[in-house]
Amino acid sequence: MTDHSTLIDAIPTELWIGGKQVPSSTGARFSVHNPATGAVLTTVADAAPADGATALDEAFGVQQSWAATAPRERAEILRRAWELVMARRDDFALAMTLEMGKPLAESQGEVAYGGEFLRWFAEEAVRINGRYTSSPTGTGRILVTKQPIGPTLAITPWNFPLAMGTRKIGPALAAGCTMIVKPAAETPLTMLLLGQVFADAGLPAGVLSILPTTSASALTGPLIDDARLRKLTFTGSTGVGKILLSQCATRVLRSSMELGGNAPFVVFDDADVDAAVDGAMAAKMRNIGEACTAANRFHVDNAVRAEFTEKLTARMSALTIGPGDESGVQVGPLITAKQRASVDELVQDAVSKGAVLTTGGAIADGEGYFYPPTVLTDVPTDARILREEVFGPVAAITGFDGEEAGIAAANDTEFGLAAYIYTANLDRALRVSESVESGMVGVNRGVISDVAAPFGGIKESGIGREAGSEGIEEYLETKYIALP
Repeated sequence: MTDHSTLIDAIPTELWIGGKQVPSSTGARFSVHNPATGAVLTTVADAAPADGATALDEAFGVQQSWAATAPRERAEILRRAWELVMARRDDFALAMTLEMGKPLAESQGEVAYGGEFLRWFAEEAVRINGRYTSSPTGTGRILVTKQPIGPTLAITPWNFPLAMGTRKIGPALAAGCTMIVKPAAETPLTMLLLGQVFADAGLPAGVLSILPTTSASALTGPLIDDARLRKLTFTGSTGVGKILLSQCATRVLRSSMELGGNAPFVVFDDADVDAAVDGAMAAKMRNIGEACTAANRFHVDNAVRAEFTEKLTARMSALTIGPGDESGVQVGPLITAKQRASVDELVQDAVSKGAVLTTGGAIADGEGYFYPPTVLTDVPTDARILREEVFGPVAAITGFDGEEAGIAAANDTEFGLAAYIYTANLDRALRVSESVESGMVGVNRGVISDVAAPFGGIKESGIGREAGSEGIEEYLETKYIALP
């Protein structure tokens, strides 16, 4: 595997515009930190509004030619990009671990998952279909075609530095759209490395730009207001998503939003408790709990709650904490000191209101932004942790009695991204899945993300879907042509 300094030196650290590295128009740069130590990894160019204008000039300038590029050619570029990501999987994994904190094994998993969006949408690029039918009245013919929306702005989060980008870039390029990506300031290196990969894969200059910045609204606001931009796709918090939607409303800008979650994990009295604990570990601890799909609220039937709590506590307390690039580490640091403080604040709020800690719950001394895997039980209904997305390695357990109470507890939130249910009864599984207000439901499984399945939520968890055959539709306009 490439050593740390060699890898960092090989990653582009300027803006990525026109298929090459470009300094910021202001000359400004900002530091990227390793959350395991707080040390500076490197500095990257800090994009200003003028840089956004340049990137949009490029995107708009090549939009027509990219849309006219044969679908097979677009597909081959995406396929080559996937092959190059796989060839450099160790570099991508180490870059993610260094700038985001997740253990290397999880970073390797994200490379496989994130890269797969490029291969999947390479295959979807040649399957964009319309339809041709006769009018029911017999007075004409109906031709329906699909066309690329046009230049797109993608805003991606820090928790999955590769996959949240490829899940947007893949379908956009496959559909024939150009794209500007604004990655999270905490984790720009992975996306800049991907920009180099796309250039190596033969992507025409200007089709993809990458603009790290510490002034997100100053950069994105003028882009959203520009009539040449035709779509915004955002993954992040519900609060920021609402602000962006309000900005998009003035232009009726096509938008897709993958927002916050507060995923319930419901264990019924007939569930296999050991399997439920396995699923809980996967649903809670994937990505150190820093995932919008992470199980947040554990609603467990009181008939099995004591057993479930005991076994989950044992599993959580046995996890190994440390820097993600060290062997055997299972839990890395949280992304920032601010995020760690936010997680601890929710835990302490719950404890102050009567919740019982069975493991964890205290910030240890030392460098890095580590927080111990934590289990709370007897969590009262007024605890903030049941209402707010914790985004950390904390499981909050409450009890219920009976199926209707379990469904009601699961639905008691304004969010609706992911939900998990454990039961041995197929009828109950289907009945509850249909009753739970969520865009995605995992039945007896703790990991539900799949490149071939539509990813997205309802209620305040978002608008639109990513991945699956549905994902490319977010970047296509439907046109009806009336024929005689």
